[in-house]
Amino acid sequence: MDSQNTDLNPTEPIAGELTASGHRLVARVYFADTDFTGVVYHARYLEFFERGRSDFLRLAGVHHTELADGKHGETLAWVVKRMEIDFRQPARIDDILTVDTVTEDVSGARITMAQKIRRGDEVLVTAKVEAAIIGGNGRPRRFPKEWIPAFMPQA
Repeated sequence: MDSQNTDLNPTEPIAGELTASGHRLVARVYFADTDFTGVVYHARYLEFFERGRSDFLRLAGVHHTELADGKHGETLAWVVKRMEIDFRQPARIDDILTVDTVTEDVSGARITMAQKIRRGDEVLVTAKVEAAIIGGNGRPRRFPKEWIPAFMPQA
């Protein structure tokens, strides 16, 4: 039996999969994700979206721990600068959700991603997220050019 830590293995299915246009993650709605009616609590969608973005980064070769450890010459971190969310339909306990993440633009220190959460073919929630890279001093850092091919949609 392989004793490798799956958190360090970006090929494990738990991280979802890269697609031709971005990233796809499948997740189940658990009791802890819902309010007293069995519907997903609105703030939990932020967590589903965060998992999608984090696993997209991981599979693209950009690891939070390496950024924090200064592997790229200094301590770096991602911050969400802006997020727009449109709640269309509720998800419910035990639903199987698909979180799709697509990069729309990379400019300077920023990356803009479009995300959607689906139940089957039905779109439940959409989001547009603008994130930035900052250094240890809290100031923006340019998006590394070598990362762009991993994040921009394939034509």
